[in-house]
Amino acid sequence: MNVLDHLRALFADALRPLTERPEDYALHVRPAQDPKFGDYQANCAMPLRKELGGNPREIAQKIIDNLPDQSIFESIEIAGPGFINLCLTSDALVGELGTLLGSDSLLPATSGPAPTMVIDYSSPNVAKPMHVGHLRSTIIGDALARIHRALGWNVISDNHLGDWGTQFGMLIHGWRHYRDDAKAKENPLAELARLYRHVNELGENDPVVARAARDETVKLHEGDEENLALWKEFMPWCLEDLHRIYDRLDIRFDHELGESFYQPMLAETAKSLEEKQMATPSDGALCVFFPDPSGKTDDDDNVIQRFAPMIVRKADGAFTYATTDLASIRYRVEEFQPDVIVYVVDDRQSLHFQQLFEVAEKWGYTDVQFEHVAFGKITGKDGKPYKTRQGGTVGLEMLLDEGITRAKASVDEISPDLSEEERQQVAEVVGIGAIKYADLSQNRISDYIFDWDKMISLNGNTATYLQYVYARNRSIFRRGEIDPATFFATLPEIVLDHPSERALALILLQFPESLQQAAGDFKPNMLTTYLFDLANAYNGFFRDCPVLKAPSESLRASRLALCELTARTIRTGLDLLGIKTVERM
Repeated sequence: MNVLDHLRALFADALRPLTERPEDYALHVRPAQDPKFGDYQANCAMPLRKELGGNPREIAQKIIDNLPDQSIFESIEIAGPGFINLCLTSDALVGELGTLLGSDSLLPATSGPAPTMVIDYSSPNVAKPMHVGHLRSTIIGDALARIHRALGWNVISDNHLGDWGTQFGMLIHGWRHYRDDAKAKENPLAELARLYRHVNELGENDPVVARAARDETVKLHEGDEENLALWKEFMPWCLEDLHRIYDRLDIRFDHELGESFYQPMLAETAKSLEEKQMATPSDGALCVFFPDPSGKTDDDDNVIQRFAPMIVRKADGAFTYATTDLASIRYRVEEFQPDVIVYVVDDRQSLHFQQLFEVAEKWGYTDVQFEHVAFGKITGKDGKPYKTRQGGTVGLEMLLDEGITRAKASVDEISPDLSEEERQQVAEVVGIGAIKYADLSQNRISDYIFDWDKMISLNGNTATYLQYVYARNRSIFRRGEIDPATFFATLPEIVLDHPSERALALILLQFPESLQQAAGDFKPNMLTTYLFDLANAYNGFFRDCPVLKAPSESLRASRLALCELTARTIRTGLDLLGIKTVERM
């Protein structure tokens, strides 16, 4: 059972005689921010005063009197202007912990039809290697997909690849004019990367080269047989490179429907917008305009526009990213019938998605919710976009390699008893986990500083710290020569006599709440904050409550149960962030 959901249901019943919106006011039941205020607080009396009038403390008392079941509360107190402080009984906590310990899953049970989400993330241009700029979309999107699946959603992940744009014109031009046959035969992928950089540099200074690359793109889009054949030859090499990175990150997609997939649908998309009088010709292009709702006009009597028009078809007949995105909406709605379509894309694209969603709704897609999950940029310590020492873009594979190398140095220091092979395996998990967690633990809306020393640290809110707490937890069972599966075949009675036992028990039961908060706000950092708080509570318990040397066998079994639940929760929580754990560290 989700404790918070149960409390909110109780308070909704208590509020029903007082308001027509009991569920809304019940949302004001939340975990207490400070243990001195109890376990949970119900802060619904003050906002309810606006509807009922009167004294909030008297309203709070009416709510308490209406509670249908008070047996789970050790105490209920009214504090300050009308806060209701709730302290749960130890029996209530113990009962829920026993249920968790005997269950195969820590995830909340779901009922009713599962809502469907299409989530669009990562979406690199396949013609060039992935770099640090792809990191946030990739791992935030993956974490959100995992969390929503854990909560019972039908999640369909789609990597909307850039596989049809100008970069392929650059590759085709480079392949024809600057290819090194020996290098292409030895490592075609590396040769493509070299050609892309070479043509890109030439095109910046030579308009003839830039124009030639664009012409090759146009020929590709028009179905030129030779260009299409080269595109088909390049694509497997490009995808192989991408999938190698995704494999290292332990990321999979249900679909990888790139721009090329939607290319045959673009003309019909533009035609439909024009027929519905949503798109109109302008200087040879086809555009959607966004007039100010007030109808205000400028000095030339033109209706003022809220922002620049969305170009659906350029004057030269080429379609745009916006056209492709609209075609993808039509396809996704017809194919998957989603309740929500989520785009995990950086905040620089906010205007594009504002326009896209508005056009899609006007186009007729009003039964699906659209969400732009925006995020800030990764910076160096100087506050500027994160670069190599030479000032170049940091390749994603290079970033992963450096993370593992740094983690290896740390693992060598703290775990000299492990074999070289074991230390390397741990370093792989710790290094990649550190990179992911450093990103996911930030409020995604903000920029964050990429700092190797902090992210690999055993102190603070890092994956390394959580992985270490987990490994130390597992060492208790090894030292005691206890097999958890055998030991917990018979569930022990859990005892919460010490404050540190109770504090750990309470936070263990709040795991489902953290998942719901992370999913509801599309913010994985709410889960990382929970896991950090759990690890700290466990360390307090570990410090205050001897486990293997507990004064009695029954208390030893109880504390082992708390250890086991902590390990399961940390392992499950990190897995939902796409981060692995190790048994020894």
